[in-house]
Amino acid sequence: MAPSAPSITSTMSARATTPRPSSYRCKSEKRGMIYNIMLVGQSGLGRRTFLNTLCEREVIPSAEAPNPDTANVADPMKFDTYEVNLEEDGTRISLSVIDAAGFGDGLDNTSCFKQLQDYIEAQFDEVLVEESRIKRNRRYRDHRLHALIYFIAPTGHSLRELDIELIRRLGEYVNIIPAIGRADSLTVEELQTFKQNVMRDIDFYKLPIYNFCWDESDSEALKENRDIMDFLPFSVVTCDEVLDNEYGLVRVRRYPWGTIEIDDESQCDFVLLRYILLNSHIADLINYTEEVLYENYRTKKLEVGGFAEGEGDDEDAEDDDDDDNVPQSARKPE
Repeated sequence: MAPSAPSITSTMSARATTPRPSSYRCKSEKRGMIYNIMLVGQSGLGRRTFLNTLCEREVIPSAEAPNPDTANVADPMKFDTYEVNLEEDGTRISLSVIDAAGFGDGLDNTSCFKQLQDYIEAQFDEVLVEESRIKRNRRYRDHRLHALIYFIAPTGHSLRELDIELIRRLGEYVNIIPAIGRADSLTVEELQTFKQNVMRDIDFYKLPIYNFCWDESDSEALKENRDIMDFLPFSVVTCDEVLDNEYGLVRVRRYPWGTIEIDDESQCDFVLLRYILLNSHIADLINYTEEVLYENYRTKKLEVGGFAEGEGDDEDAEDDDDDDNVPQSARKPE
């Protein structure tokens, strides 16, 4: 694991100027780091504004007002992919964000779990096929998911059956990071109680969320990661406006009674979550995906017979310099 980052209580400016060094990051500074995350949560929990605020630009435009005649009909879940090029502390990041639009919006959401699992497995299978080729494609782009941000509805009580089932079914395939969407709908006391209830349920049901302390080789980083675990699930409030006040430009969410500064760590955990996703833990998330999650999947896949006959053989002999050989972006399961 990489050396320790600034403490959790450090200011945003300190985070911006003191990244965690990482050999993975150093190697990727020039060529760019391929990084894939997925956003999952019911409609209305702020996935669109979260992505826009995370990337500090409008990636997803505002949605049009729904047709009132069909507003009561839930659309089937689909995967929308957004490609964003970022630069964090001198490291270029080729970020691919998959938004699972429509998850949990229907009365029966059983098919949503299978769609998500099939999608994630398809990315593992794509890598496994590529590794089995005699002549590999130098331009192949890895689409394995490195993090899944799961937005929990701010009910103020505990996890719902929908939440428990998703984490239980997907936790062995992807790094699930739970976040409370629309956390500003809860009071400070309600939010703290809700966080405790969520973590109590996660412990009780033994739900496999991402363990920030998976690498215990670095004692200093281990202490920091234990502090991070105390913030789970992260409370998320996203920006819908930028104000110019006496301190400069401030990202806020405005209400009739006032505003919330999303970069103020005393008001929400967005700054910490962004720092984890795009700076301090990006290498850890990628390494855990490749060294643990993928290897576990690969072992199980090969133990039960691997692929069907002929799968993955159609491109073995093709020239990998041909643009036509570049694999299509993440395939969607039927």
